[in-house]
Amino acid sequence: MKFETIVVERPESRIARIVMNRPEARNAQNLQMTYDLNAAFDQAVQDDAVKVIILAGNGPHFSSGHDLRPGGKNNAGIDFPPVGNWGGFAEPNAHGRFAREQEIYLQITRRWRNLAKPTIAEVHGKCIAGGLMLAWACDLIVASHDAEFCDPVVTMGVCGVEWFVHPWELGPRKAKELLFTADVWSADEAHRLGMVNHVVPRDELSSFVMKLAERIAAKPSFALKLTKEAVNRSIDVMGQPAAIEQAFALHQLCHAHNLQQFGMIVDPSGLHPSVRKPAQTK
Repeated sequence: MKFETIVVERPESRIARIVMNRPEARNAQNLQMTYDLNAAFDQAVQDDAVKVIILAGNGPHFSSGHDLRPGGKNNAGIDFPPVGNWGGFAEPNAHGRFAREQEIYLQITRRWRNLAKPTIAEVHGKCIAGGLMLAWACDLIVASHDAEFCDPVVTMGVCGVEWFVHPWELGPRKAKELLFTADVWSADEAHRLGMVNHVVPRDELSSFVMKLAERIAAKPSFALKLTKEAVNRSIDVMGQPAAIEQAFALHQLCHAHNLQQFGMIVDPSGLHPSVRKPAQTK
């Protein structure tokens, strides 16, 4: 299967390596990439030979987040067949916006988090906002020394990205600090906080991740699947799904407030100039 925005590699029969391939956009995730990733993940899960899935990025950065620029295929549920169960994509106002973000941010990230096979995020360079969601959906994260992480969404008048697992990944106090300030944190800090499993030199990143994947792939497939299920269910029993759902509702409230305040769903003062319309520069 060939894709527009990703490359799927099989470095060996037991390992699928999915590489985001929009280097000119710093691997910003548009709808095409969202559904390309979903199809590639499904393909790897359905291939019984594959035991481990690696997610990596081509170019200088892992991912600069969600691509906020208008594109040719930008209608969730219309330009791509939906994978979620919400519907209402063509409805006006908050209904349609809620449906879109349920599909392309919340439900699809949960789907990737619950893939039946171990996943490893291979992170280098910038990992920003939606890029965090991609990494956090994976079971393990290996980062290069130059990797930097950030969720600057509070700057845009919204309470963090849609897959709100910051307190689980960073701890509650550090999550508050990094959200309030929109500061960047380093790979070493991410490792200290327990968000990242390993930090390695940039030129050793891919080989290190491959060796880790090979060690995992040597284990029985069914045991790997059920071990992942056991850990994920334990986190679920601790309340993570309910916490994510309530944070997503607050995220939508932020959008509604910004729409009334600024005429758009984010505070334009927090947008990067590349996606800020001229009328929003006032």
